[in-house]
Amino acid sequence: MEGEQRPAPYQGLFADGHLVLYTLCSVLLPVFITFWCSLQRSRRQLHRRDIFRKSKHGWRDTDLFSHPTYCCVCAQHILQGAFCDCCGLRVDEGCLKKADKRFHYCVVCKQQCGSQPKLCDYRCIWCQKTVHDECMKSSLRNEKCDFGEFRNLIIPPSYLTCINQMRKDKKTDYEMLASKLGKQWTPLIVLANSRSGTNMGEGLLGEFRILLNPVQVFDVTKTPPIKALQLCTLLPFHSARVLVCGGDGTVGWVLDAVDEMKIKGQEKYIPQVLRNVMEADGIKLDRWKVQVTNKGYYNLRKPKEFTMNNYFSVGPDALMALNFHAHREKAPSLFSSRILNKAVYLFYGTKDCLVQECKDLNKKVELELDGERVELPNLEGIIVLNIGYWGGGCRLWEGMGDETYPLARHDDGLLEVVGVYGSFHCAQIQVKLANPFRIGQAHTVRLILKCSMMPMQVDGEPWAQGPCTVTITHKTHALMLYFSGEQTDDDASSTSDPEDAKEAE
Repeated sequence: MEGEQRPAPYQGLFADGHLVLYTLCSVLLPVFITFWCSLQRSRRQLHRRDIFRKSKHGWRDTDLFSHPTYCCVCAQHILQGAFCDCCGLRVDEGCLKKADKRFHYCVVCKQQCGSQPKLCDYRCIWCQKTVHDECMKSSLRNEKCDFGEFRNLIIPPSYLTCINQMRKDKKTDYEMLASKLGKQWTPLIVLANSRSGTNMGEGLLGEFRILLNPVQVFDVTKTPPIKALQLCTLLPFHSARVLVCGGDGTVGWVLDAVDEMKIKGQEKYIPQVLRNVMEADGIKLDRWKVQVTNKGYYNLRKPKEFTMNNYFSVGPDALMALNFHAHREKAPSLFSSRILNKAVYLFYGTKDCLVQECKDLNKKVELELDGERVELPNLEGIIVLNIGYWGGGCRLWEGMGDETYPLARHDDGLLEVVGVYGSFHCAQIQVKLANPFRIGQAHTVRLILKCSMMPMQVDGEPWAQGPCTVTITHKTHALMLYFSGEQTDDDASSTSDPEDAKEAE
């Protein structure tokens, strides 16, 4: 027909080319993936066989354990891996090398223990040393356990027995009793949150109960910190140290319990809080009171009060934390992987880049630093910092580039206030492609949310907040122990004197 147009020849060829390309991709891509997986599996098998050949364990690999099994090294639940048919160790593939260090030798004859196909030999639950049945009878029958390498952190059962007797006799001379344990004795109290992070707390609690006295180890979801820290009243003054295993919220919870001990007149029993057990420097950490007063003529509720140790924020980072927190509360078991957790954060960050739920923040809030109002640019978020690090380790206040700013400190009574332009800007800051908008430093910060609901967070604990006034003032100091043995390149380049190196996070 005259009105009918025929497709140009090159258009048909172009369409056929696309069809051929799609067909090749659909066929070759699965083949390539299968080949790559087979190659990686072969490499892992060779690597595993090499470890088996050099190891002193009698390793056997299995694709599926016959009963629920946990790795003896990382304490994670595993379905497949390797087990030693001599000593019974069960490990994940990635922990095989570390497992060699756990090969059990007799402390007397230095030969392997547990090699017979029956229940045999001994292992001390305190010092973790092993000994043959015969060696036990001949050499160690009357020997006392020295509690091993962690003797200075363990509360011996004999100490608690003596304490019970002293309390019955109405005696409280714990110093004399502790002197028998040596000057280096600094008992450790472990407070772990089994629901923090990737839900690894249960395995961690089990490991600590093996290494220490179980009475020193507490799950804060079952025993509140204020109750757990009463153990300090049975120890010499200022001798106890506390290891907090959890997120920022857990650390804040423990420090609040320490403040409550001060109120109860138990200041002399207050322990030091550790970030690393073996080597740590004593530092002071500013703690701040965050008061949130809701607006409204008929609001009769008391203002909400929080204690801030690290940071307060309103905007996109608080929104991501709020979304993540809501989903984790609904299904905690699904958030047991760090990679998965980061993927969820990435999803919500990408979503906010498109939706921009926190845009025009400068029109919704008023900001005052030490009583002076600050004019804000077109921001989406405001972050108030007490420590030098934020967002997984980046120095938010100092930033990067030629601009020089004084180092942020955690003990100077000052807060650093910065702004971000959105979720994408936050991501740029974390990979050192951008700097935040520096607003200023202050002793007191006041933020007025005039309208709408906005996400807020204090030390990683998020909530949705309506119109209110947020006032941040200095509360107290906390004595912390911080391990400064490891420094990143950024730390080394930005530290000008030893005092500047002692950051709290």
